[in-house]
Amino acid sequence: MVVNRKKVQRLMEEDNLLAVQPKAFVTTTESRQELEVCLNLARRLKLTGINQLWVADITYTRLRQQFVYLALVLDAFSRKVVGWELSTRLGAPMAVVALNKAILERRPPPGLVHHSDRGVQYASDVYVGILQQHHMIPSMSRPANPYDNAFCEGFIKTLKREEIYAGCYQDIDDLRGHMAEFIDRYYNRLRLHSALGYRTPEEFEASTAPDAASAGPRMSFFRHGEIYPPDVRIKTGSGLAAPLPALIGICQDCGRSVPPGHPTRVKSRRLLNRPNPLILQGILLNLVCI
Repeated sequence: MVVNRKKVQRLMEEDNLLAVQPKAFVTTTESRQELEVCLNLARRLKLTGINQLWVADITYTRLRQQFVYLALVLDAFSRKVVGWELSTRLGAPMAVVALNKAILERRPPPGLVHHSDRGVQYASDVYVGILQQHHMIPSMSRPANPYDNAFCEGFIKTLKREEIYAGCYQDIDDLRGHMAEFIDRYYNRLRLHSALGYRTPEEFEASTAPDAASAGPRMSFFRHGEIYPPDVRIKTGSGLAAPLPALIGICQDCGRSVPPGHPTRVKSRRLLNRPNPLILQGILLNLVCI
């Protein structure tokens, strides 16, 4: 069926409908590079104070004639933006400037974990050199997994919903003024966060005990009770209570792990010919955590 464009426009006006053009997607993470990437340490951190975990990310906004990129550094404990920088070029210098601003403002102690994605900006020699110079530990997300950097993703969502999508900017200087107003004067000082007990980031940091940050974060791992089958959970202080072959058995019919006394249980000798990946992974994690 062929319909004239004017008729479609007239019908939409009668129903008070507005056509919205989809926005162009811009990739800000280039992880297909040969630079060194780091392990993900942020997933297991239990934060107790500020300057223990910083998270960094890059987003963009579209002006009338160009794209403008924004590099961010947040303190994961208080959700406070400690450094940011705008640029018309998507490169490492922008991220370096944001990091230097955060370091100058916070002066973090050695051992801070810096988490980001695997983008070339954060894996560059200049950026990694600054982290090493200030004794920071780099950490990077898993490929194609934005949940590891949820703190920055949440702030970017708030920034675009409450500021960028509601504003109209003439150029990058106009945008920079609005970013300073939103981030430095509103988000960090006035905006309430439900995760912080409906306090602002600065109020939350002020209410934190001064010695909490010096204690350092905690690291958690999978324990044997979370991953072992029921017959492998018997454990003493330094090892398993019984020899490992006596604790592991499999079903003669389905090949799965079964508890002691099961009618179809067989010796663990069968397990060597048909290993269960989950059991072996649990054993290795238990040995590491001991």
